[in-house]
Amino acid sequence: VHLVESGGGLVQPGGSLRLSCAASGFTFSRYGMNWYRQAPGKERELVAAITSAGGITNYADSVKGRFTISRDNAQNTVYLQMNSLKPEDTAVYYCNARHERNARFEYWGQGTLVTVSE
Repeated sequence: VHLVESGGGLVQPGGSLRLSCAASGFTFSRYGMNWYRQAPGKERELVAAITSAGGITNYADSVKGRFTISRDNAQNTVYLQMNSLKPEDTAVYYCNARHERNARFEYWGQGTLVTVSE
């Protein structure tokens, strides 16, 4: 099983980034997909979630209206479009896969660093 995030980097406040997470080794379409983040000295938090078929999404209040999660089940990829970035969005962003019926089956990516700074 592999979850490989990409797209992180340094961006100025107000800028945009698009994170991608490429999945392999499991039946992607049977898994809800989530993006978490962990800032220095803070606990990991759920940022955005999308159901296995992509019909339902949820967001942390801190990113609502700025971030959009989407998925392409044909490409086994989940995305996080991040707009109007703020310095407080600085964190390592992790891709997470959790089976739609059995949460014991859960996988994590290695993370990608997003830094929002002048």
